[in-house]
Amino acid sequence: MSFTTRPTLRGTFGMVSSTHWLASQSAMRLLELGGNAFDAAAAAGFVLHVVEPHLNGPGGEVPAIIATANDPTPQVLCGQGPAPQAATIEHYRDLGLDLIPGSGPLAAAVPGAVDAWLLLLSDHGTRTIREVLEPAIGYARNGHPLVAGATDTVALVNDLFREHWPTSAALWLTDGRPPTPNHLFRNPAYAETLERLVQIAETAGPDRVAQIERARTEWRTGFVAEAIDRFARIPHRDSSGRDHPGLVTGDDLASYQASWEPPATLDWNGHTVAKTGPWGQGPVLLQSLATLSQLGDPKDLQLEQADGVHVVTEALKLAFADREAWYGDGFDVPLKVLLSPEYAATRAALIGPEASAEQRPGSPDGRRPAMPTQSKPPLDRDPSTGEPTVRADGRTRGDTCHVDVVDRWGNAISATPSGGWLQSSPTIPELGFCLGSRMQMFWLEPGLASSLAPGKRPRTTLTPTMVHRDGRFVLACGSPGGDQQDQWQLIFLLRHLAQGRELQQAIDAPAWHTRSFASSFWPREIEPAGLTIEDRFAPGVIEELSRRGHDVTVADPWSLGRLCAVGREADGVLTAGANPRGMQGYAVGR
Repeated sequence: MSFTTRPTLRGTFGMVSSTHWLASQSAMRLLELGGNAFDAAAAAGFVLHVVEPHLNGPGGEVPAIIATANDPTPQVLCGQGPAPQAATIEHYRDLGLDLIPGSGPLAAAVPGAVDAWLLLLSDHGTRTIREVLEPAIGYARNGHPLVAGATDTVALVNDLFREHWPTSAALWLTDGRPPTPNHLFRNPAYAETLERLVQIAETAGPDRVAQIERARTEWRTGFVAEAIDRFARIPHRDSSGRDHPGLVTGDDLASYQASWEPPATLDWNGHTVAKTGPWGQGPVLLQSLATLSQLGDPKDLQLEQADGVHVVTEALKLAFADREAWYGDGFDVPLKVLLSPEYAATRAALIGPEASAEQRPGSPDGRRPAMPTQSKPPLDRDPSTGEPTVRADGRTRGDTCHVDVVDRWGNAISATPSGGWLQSSPTIPELGFCLGSRMQMFWLEPGLASSLAPGKRPRTTLTPTMVHRDGRFVLACGSPGGDQQDQWQLIFLLRHLAQGRELQQAIDAPAWHTRSFASSFWPREIEPAGLTIEDRFAPGVIEELSRRGHDVTVADPWSLGRLCAVGREADGVLTAGANPRGMQGYAVGR
């Protein structure tokens, strides 16, 4: 067996993989207390809000896919909040904006993460809200060693906080300086928010579900919603370089609830792969798998050679072009056609020996695709625009989180929490957190699949994955990384499910991604034929890709890919692996 940075974990009791070791261990604690995978994932989700505040927060969102022991049919948990009722194209145009800012109050959708975690706990968990929130409350009140990524992010937006976001400066700066890496950091306001939520929940009596539902109501209509409504009315600086108030109101929070829905699925290579619907980018992965299947057996793809990298990259470009033309909430998405073998064959026929620098959306059922007009990017980049852009050199500007859990009974979940980053919007002082900036993914042009409209969900990049074989759960996985999430997951699935590499081997293997489509994040940049690849690939491979017309940027050797994964083998053995890149993700289990 080839070298891996850590072993693939194996056991029979339970497995957790997440982007932060404290979240993984907090989830494992819930399993040890007798909780199931959903209790554990919810505990991890609330801990991630505390320990990775530059990567997600309670003002953000979370999509997830679950399978239960009683019914392994995958279900999608949608914790993506919609655009507020006042969020119209005309409103932004009247402000002189061509794009929704990448940070600040104007970019905030309705928060969805907390209600989604509580809905999961209510419908499928077994433990009380106090037991599940206890680790997060403890880390917020007593402190946690703040990772260097968070302190680096605070340093990046130090001037913005001091000059324009004083409530963020009060939380994150001491004497005008950011916190020190790996030293204890406390957020007493957020600890108090969670503790107050639990106390109010417990007024509903001893019934576990009644308590959780009382907490959901308080979040949507009580002290949290009231504080958000008040603070959102205050103008603050955003990526436009001007001050604007936000659009989220208490009424928006009161009218929103997280929900369950069926996934988009594809039967591929003896497996059924489940993703969110096309209100997110998840079907990009499914379309890419379908296209590659038209080109031969996926086990024959040479993923460390130029030909394999080229073919996978060109398939991804075609799928992302379709994302831009056809994916969106409240839009008539021709998903059945987009995932059909017949359509995949037409897309595969477009892949030639040279790299394409064109945007080539398809015409499912003969429909004419509509693509956005690319705006000229601003000259000055706003350091607060958060998630995700993975830069050409492989380094990230912000990122996201992920958690996977499988328990001994066969319950499993894949969840990708994000948004509400400390750098996305000013801190609401009495709550200890900020709103998100997911609305930057809408276009301010009418007639597009992802045009802005009140009540629509932004076409999110957050994209958990679940895989079944013969109707039984076998894999949950996901990755931070914005537009790169499905690209890195595609490579992982090809290596693990088609070519038989163990979880950790597939995670550790060198990665790449394309940049040749409009970024989902402000300022919506595009780099035709752009390809970023880890320099662990042989020099001859990189030279050949350049010869084929790819605009290659060589990234650091361990910089691309952020995979977490848990699995269940045919004999019932549970497995887990986690990404070593960034020195933060960990899997635990026994």
